[in-house]
Amino acid sequence: MIQTTIGIDISKDHLDTHRLADGTTRQFANCKAGHKALIKWLADTPLARIVYEPTGRYHGQLESRLGEAGLPLVKVNPRRARRFAEAIGKLAKTDRADAATLAQMGEALKLQPQPATDKTLAKLKELQTARAALIKDRTAARNRQKNLAALLLKQQCKARLEQIHKDLAEIDQAIDDIITADPECTKRRDILVSIPGIAKLTAHAMLIHMPELGTLNQKQAASLAGLAPVTRQSGAWRGKAYIQGGRAILRQTLYMPALVATRFNPDLKAKYQQLIKAGKPPKLAITAIMRKLIITANALIRANRNWKLKTLE
Repeated sequence: MIQTTIGIDISKDHLDTHRLADGTTRQFANCKAGHKALIKWLADTPLARIVYEPTGRYHGQLESRLGEAGLPLVKVNPRRARRFAEAIGKLAKTDRADAATLAQMGEALKLQPQPATDKTLAKLKELQTARAALIKDRTAARNRQKNLAALLLKQQCKARLEQIHKDLAEIDQAIDDIITADPECTKRRDILVSIPGIAKLTAHAMLIHMPELGTLNQKQAASLAGLAPVTRQSGAWRGKAYIQGGRAILRQTLYMPALVATRFNPDLKAKYQQLIKAGKPPKLAITAIMRKLIITANALIRANRNWKLKTLE
């Protein structure tokens, strides 16, 4: 039987589905019972892929249950899906229309299913997301603290900051405990922290936001992090290459380690100084060091060995 593609638009309460082969649409509740009914409906359909967009906490349980059922899942970037819709002239924006567009996109681009996120990684991602929210809260509280005059407000802000520090410490410990309990994760973390410039917190973030480390080639690793230069040219015109796409949160994670590496990682310090002497802007040079960091991390994990001097040529 010919395999088909299913598109699912996920909202808080409902799952709108579209089966590309015959155009059949169905709506299910976004709850345990609804997920069970959806899986039952899909059981009689030869599937090539199920395409959906991440929607924060609304897609997590569905993704987990479909993955446990062994179904072929493809999670796509919402911006990429919207651009595909515009490219094919579909301007309508409804849940049912979006489900159909996702199905068409999966089939047209022959998107390949991805391994389902395991429960350990899902738990780590949830903790890391909460950590990022606390960091934002801490920054906002510190900014407010500078402008407060009322004693009561100062006391409340101080108490809030103390609670944030406590919550951050608990989350960091929870992440550390989960990774330490997994021998494979522990080994990968130890490899990452052996690289001058990468501390334990950064290593944890890299393992969580880029679990593919060690399975990619150099170009794939740089591209996934959004650190691969994009060439721009048309006819005789040649524009400057720039970076785009990829995982922005991973780039943010790598920025400070890259700055540290330009001082304390001999290989990357030499590379940075070489770029600066060649007239490259500091920001461009730092981006190059970020790219070297992710490529090095990927190569070392793939080779299952720690960093040592002269790893990079």
